[in-house]
Amino acid sequence: MSKDITRDGPSRKGEADHDTKFLGDKSSHTYANSKVPTCWVLSDGRAGIENPCLGLAEALGLTPTVKRVALRSPWRQTTPYLPLPGIGLALAGTSDRLTPPWPDLLISSGRQAVALSMAIGKRSSKTVRVHIQNPGVAFDRFDLVSLPRHDGKSGTNLVESIGAIHRVTPEKLTKAALEWAPLAAGRARPLVAVMIGGSNRFCRLTPDLMTGVATQLATLVREQGVGMLITTSRRTGAENEALLKQALAGLPVFIWDGSGPNPYFGMLALADALIVTSDSVAMVSEAASTGKPVHIIDLPGNAPKFQRFHDLLRHAGVTRPFQGQLDAWDYRPLDDTRQLAGRVRVLLEQRAG
Repeated sequence: MSKDITRDGPSRKGEADHDTKFLGDKSSHTYANSKVPTCWVLSDGRAGIENPCLGLAEALGLTPTVKRVALRSPWRQTTPYLPLPGIGLALAGTSDRLTPPWPDLLISSGRQAVALSMAIGKRSSKTVRVHIQNPGVAFDRFDLVSLPRHDGKSGTNLVESIGAIHRVTPEKLTKAALEWAPLAAGRARPLVAVMIGGSNRFCRLTPDLMTGVATQLATLVREQGVGMLITTSRRTGAENEALLKQALAGLPVFIWDGSGPNPYFGMLALADALIVTSDSVAMVSEAASTGKPVHIIDLPGNAPKFQRFHDLLRHAGVTRPFQGQLDAWDYRPLDDTRQLAGRVRVLLEQRAG
């Protein structure tokens, strides 16, 4: 069944994406003829794929219908290159159904959604279709494609971002600061929020590295008297989490244990400075949208294109390497989601005219 994001999603440890209470302020968004566009978000439902789509919809002041799709064989393995036999026939039994009326705006992401978006485009010429991430087909099969600069692609309908499209906005952070104010009450300042990811296809967070980082964090608290809030990821791993807790034992540090509501937005909002591991472009992009100093814990093994992303932010003065101490500096916060929303808004108004 399709999901409406006005319902709160489940709490998933280490993911900033689940909390759907923070919707954009619709009163600040107006459209031609005062008609609010209908919007679908189309993906396989994985948080890292779905959330950029939700972020774009929210930046447009829209409450989308979330369509989580799954293709059956052989299209699941061959999409988007093997033509679909029709939308319904290609969908697995577990998939949300895709039927008219078609939306005014279709925001898709991930390989499973590519051919389905193109199929909807053939059936609805008025639907504005935006794909986030590389679709693996010619970009002109969509109205707009959103990709980060470090991907090194080009196209007349490509909207290039510096980082990831995401759901963090000043408005959400303002609300989160009020909701999570008790989390910071009584804690020392400066207050630093630490976001620890983990190993992935490229990066490695080894126990030796975790031990070194945990020791640096403990020193910050013990010798410099900073307040500290920490969240980890499922990718951090039990051994690394145990090492972290051992190093910080007895210190006035908050470590989210994965139970209850996710404090991620609150941590971003309340902190004076941020420390983030380098494995997640999305997590770094979200941190860099706050305007607060972002210190990067470098995990070895990053792919060249992701290293280009980190080099770009470092050279632009957005981030600095974490070397065991907190620095203070100013930079222009990343604003990729709002800029993409501006391009989409123009297309929606043109298509509605």
